[in-house]
Amino acid sequence: MDRLKELRRLRALSQDELSALSGVGRATISRIETGETGARGRTLRRLAAALGVDVAELVAKAKGD
Repeated sequence: MDRLKELRRLRALSQDELSALSGVGRATISRIETGETGARGRTLRRLAAALGVDVAELVAKAKGD
């Protein structure tokens, strides 16, 4: 999910820092960012909250796409 990576980088957060803020494992964040796995429900809500965005903004297309 390119948008997750984009938002994380805009906030100058490492995957480890986002993991600590969201309670989502760093390996899971990595797999979501690379498209190896998708994020649903609770995981999306936790990541969106940690990034300070709505879930809709998190799942929107990245600006470069």
